[in-house]
Amino acid sequence: MTGDVDNGWHPLSRAPPFEQGATCSGWKRSVQGSCPMAPQYAPSLRSRLAPLLLFLQIGFVVIFAFCIEIESNIKADGTTFSSFYPEFQDVNAMVILGFGFLCTFLVRYGYSATGFNLLVAVMAIQWAIILRGMESWYYRGKIRVDLRSLVVAEMCTASALISIGAVLGKTNPVHLVLIGLLEVSGFVLNEWLLQVLLKVPTENSIMLLHVFGAFFGLTLTWILFREGSLQPFEKEKFDRQTGLFSMLGSLFLWMFWPSFNSVLVDNDFPWRKLGAVCSTYLALAVSAVTASAMSMLSSPRGKLNPIRMQSCILAGGVAVGVSMSAVRQPWEAMTIGFTAAVVSTAGSQCLKTHMLLAFECHDTCAVLSTHGLPGLLGWLAHLLLQIKACDDHTTAIRFAVFHICTLLLTIAVSLSMAVLTGFLLKWNLWRPPQDKKCFDDQAFWEFPHLAVNK
Repeated sequence: MTGDVDNGWHPLSRAPPFEQGATCSGWKRSVQGSCPMAPQYAPSLRSRLAPLLLFLQIGFVVIFAFCIEIESNIKADGTTFSSFYPEFQDVNAMVILGFGFLCTFLVRYGYSATGFNLLVAVMAIQWAIILRGMESWYYRGKIRVDLRSLVVAEMCTASALISIGAVLGKTNPVHLVLIGLLEVSGFVLNEWLLQVLLKVPTENSIMLLHVFGAFFGLTLTWILFREGSLQPFEKEKFDRQTGLFSMLGSLFLWMFWPSFNSVLVDNDFPWRKLGAVCSTYLALAVSAVTASAMSMLSSPRGKLNPIRMQSCILAGGVAVGVSMSAVRQPWEAMTIGFTAAVVSTAGSQCLKTHMLLAFECHDTCAVLSTHGLPGLLGWLAHLLLQIKACDDHTTAIRFAVFHICTLLLTIAVSLSMAVLTGFLLKWNLWRPPQDKKCFDDQAFWEFPHLAVNK
């Protein structure tokens, strides 16, 4: 602070802390009547976040009032409430609890990781219901909602939650809400294009959410890159307590992932749903064992790295979910799980630092290693298994061409929407946090007893 010493304020003196709501007066004033202690944390987002949330929520309520109704024929697709509700609960627990706690490893960002995850999820789910029902509204005049549409909306939202992991801690909640809404829009658009242009089944197009979310998040963090990212952020670290909460999120995801991969499988073929559950569970089991072994082998001291391992144990579920429709034998799922864990562990060991130095991508939660690489591996496994099952070369070539186009279209839509979102978020209108305010709950949450401590 320039001029403080010349005006009677000694640099070594310690002013008493501000009380909550106190103003700069008396001894608290310095040169030209300004306050000697600059605000510790980011300015209030009241003028931006609150109006945005209220405007969006009132708009959603109006749309639901005039355009949406509950589906009355609950047995139209062969499912009943009692048979589908447990799977809906599993997916809901993954989206809210699993993804929320997974990102709590940051030592001073636990409240924000869970709270903002819930905020983005509930806003994006409502928006996904509206977007996916536009065709029904166009032809019938109403959007009909049932448990299946809620589940699909949550799975669309999962892609946004994956992307948010790449920019976590370096953005404010206004950014995150906008990311959620825009990415869900892009993902629904990609799903529609895949189904209309390439005739991709719904379950296959939605399961590309891992690839879509990973590339979207990486592009965002590249556009929003901060020079301060080249050096480790002061508060970008974890301790035993936050690591434990993050491991809890991983366990939630691990337990419910079989439901996530099988929930969209047609109920008219129970054996297919059973196969999806068994394949996912076996792939997860193998990836957990392999990730543990790889974590010890890659550690200089031969110990388990909890933060690195907890993401890699999910790699098998990601990879086998993308390739689910082509997996027929248990050993195929187990092989996919093993390979995914190896690739994910190697990626988390090396890629985060290299991506930062070479491409200026600061990937907070290593979404490339957790979702991107296993998702691409699952896509490749799907291609190889489907070609293996083809009877003639012509069919195999046609499938390969369409399968490659599916990936290229998904990546193209993901990158395009991410670029659009990134340049929108670069506006200073949204008040991005300064480097020293990153990864800190106190920038957004009230902690009266910690008002001064940094």
